[in-house]
Amino acid sequence: MKKSPKRIGLAIIGAGRVGLFRGEVAARHPQVDFIGIAEIKPDRANEVAAKIRADFVTADFRKLLARPEITAAIIATDEHLHVEPILAAVERNLPMLIEKPLATGLADSERVLAAIQKSGVDAVVGYTQRFRRRWLAAKEKVRTGQLGDVTLVTSRAFMNRLVALDNYKRTDDPSEISPMVISGTHALDVVMWMMEAKRPVEVYARSVDKALGPICKGTDATAGLITFDDGSLYHASISWALPTVWPGAVYSLEVGIVGTEGVLTIDDTHRDIVLATTKAQSEGYAPDAARRVDFLGSYPPGDIALGELRGPMRDETEQWLNRLAVGVPTQHATAAEAHNRLMLTKAFDLSARLRRAVPLPISAEDERPRADLRAAG
Repeated sequence: MKKSPKRIGLAIIGAGRVGLFRGEVAARHPQVDFIGIAEIKPDRANEVAAKIRADFVTADFRKLLARPEITAAIIATDEHLHVEPILAAVERNLPMLIEKPLATGLADSERVLAAIQKSGVDAVVGYTQRFRRRWLAAKEKVRTGQLGDVTLVTSRAFMNRLVALDNYKRTDDPSEISPMVISGTHALDVVMWMMEAKRPVEVYARSVDKALGPICKGTDATAGLITFDDGSLYHASISWALPTVWPGAVYSLEVGIVGTEGVLTIDDTHRDIVLATTKAQSEGYAPDAARRVDFLGSYPPGDIALGELRGPMRDETEQWLNRLAVGVPTQHATAAEAHNRLMLTKAFDLSARLRRAVPLPISAEDERPRADLRAAG
């Protein structure tokens, strides 16, 4: 840890929900003395700039990154627009906090990861679940051997379909969007973080599309099994096609971890605090006026209370800023881990599409049959 904290000049590229959340946290950090925003929507840019008292606003992220005040960057654009801002920040050797994923395709993700690793830039990726107490407590028990050798993990994620519909609405190619790639990656990261000493060697999966398929050519759910090199198993399932009245703002997750010496179960369904009201509840990534019942705490970034964001995204952002300012170590996901998670989620989808087991790891070359199948159809 450094004795003399560094000043931080922060570039926020993408001023959506997450850009605003992180910007508000950064605006309160004592070492942040300059904040610039790059946002292509002028009204949104001005709104966020006013809220966080930004020093500079532009629609051109390259113009922002070129400013001499900038020493670090947050990449918070839509998922499919991450690549160019990341590469531009790498050119300036800027440390980054990147919203997951690095890219939406393995070829771009491989290219981005190679650039980051070649430059030596300190780039971390926003897997916010790592900053919640329950997962940190679980990680510590697994890490210190309290369960013995982990042999089986299961995870079940339930989501109402608002997030799915929002994602499918924003893409021209529904085949690039799946519950595993967009949302299942959070549960996957938590589990792989627990099992980081083990190497996955095969995945077998199936998907179903009876609800979202007719609406937007989307996928409802995916379930599958990862086998590790030592024979350990991870069974994962996710559905983001639950009715919109499902009370979880975003995520309801259950995880079980079994080892040779113990078992650990985590109920992250958020059914401990339930709100029922006649007023519309707007929490979540895709608010809907029909929502009247809410599992409080099920919105991954946290909760707005007393005018501030409270919860894991605030902790994650503050720890990243402390990492920059004084060099304190943090549990952020590395770029290599983020690429691995994208690869694994793509492997689930590939196995489901081919209807057979798929050896791991897969590469960008393995995604090519997708285009061939579309052309054949």
